[in-house]
Amino acid sequence: MRSFRSLLATSGRRAPANRTHHFLLVRALQILAQPEHVRLHELSAPDSGILELRLERPEVKNAINWEVMRLLQGIVKKVEAEATAKVVLVTSSVPGVFCAGADLKEWKLMSSSGVREYANSLRSTFSSFEGLPIPTVAVIEGFALGGGLELALSCDLRICGETATLGLPETGLAIIPGSGGTQRLPRIVGRSRAKELIFTGRRCDATEAVMMGLANYCVPAGEAYEKALELAREITQKGPLGIRMAKKAIDQGLDVPDLSSALAVEGECYEQLLHTEDRLEGLAAFADKRKPAYKGK
Repeated sequence: MRSFRSLLATSGRRAPANRTHHFLLVRALQILAQPEHVRLHELSAPDSGILELRLERPEVKNAINWEVMRLLQGIVKKVEAEATAKVVLVTSSVPGVFCAGADLKEWKLMSSSGVREYANSLRSTFSSFEGLPIPTVAVIEGFALGGGLELALSCDLRICGETATLGLPETGLAIIPGSGGTQRLPRIVGRSRAKELIFTGRRCDATEAVMMGLANYCVPAGEAYEKALELAREITQKGPLGIRMAKKAIDQGLDVPDLSSALAVEGECYEQLLHTEDRLEGLAAFADKRKPAYKGK
C-alpha cells in the first residue's frame, strides 16, 4: 500500500476518473487513519526496561477481536526480541475498564469453525504471552471479564483498583472460558474456588480477588498503575538474568508431577547463573556495600 502522503498528493490533483477509484482512495485513507488498538512503548529513563502494553479500543470496552489478537501476537514477538526489556505492564487507556472480553459482535458473524479458530488462536496467544521470559503485570481498573480476565490470568501479577470487577461469565452463554481460564484460574485460586466462579459466572470485586489470591494488591481506585509501576521499579533493580531464571524455575517447576522433578528444574536454572558477570557483580556490590550495576550478562 502506498504511503499516506502519496495518497493525499494524488487526491489533491483532480477528482478520480470514476466512483470505484474514489471509493478505493477513501477506503485506503480510512484504513491508514485507523488508530492502533494495542500499543507497546518503553518508559523513559530512569524507568528504562519497563514496557507498557496499552489496550485502546474504547468504543467496545477493549473487546478482543481478530485485529487485537494479531496485534498482541506481534507484541509478544517484539518483547521476546528486546534484550533490554525487564517488565511488561498491561494497561488500559479506557476509563473504568481493563478488557470486556471477546468481541461478541464479531462472533455473531462467524461460523462454528470460525469461532473454533478464534478460540484456539486466542488460547495460543495468551500462552505465548504467559511464556514471555520477563515478569508481566496486569493493571486492572474497572471490568476484567471473560477473555479480559483470561489475559490478566496469563500475567504473572495482577494489581487492582478497588472498583475493579473480575469474572468469567462464559457459562451464562452456554460455553466455557476457552482461552485458558479453566486451567489458569484453578492453578491460582485452587480447584474448588475456580469451579465456583466458573460454574456460577459470578463476578468478584478487588477485595475478594486479593483474599482468594486472584490479585496481588487492591489499591484505591485510579492508583493501580502507580502500584504496578512501583513493583516494576523494584524488579528492575534486581539482576535481570536472575529474574528470568526465577520465572522459568517457578513456571516449569509447577508443570512437573512431583517435588523431586521440580527441584531438578530449579537446579538447572541455578546452574545457568553460576558463571554470569551479574552474579559476580552482585557479590562484589554486597561486599562493597554499594548498589550493584547489573548488565544482564
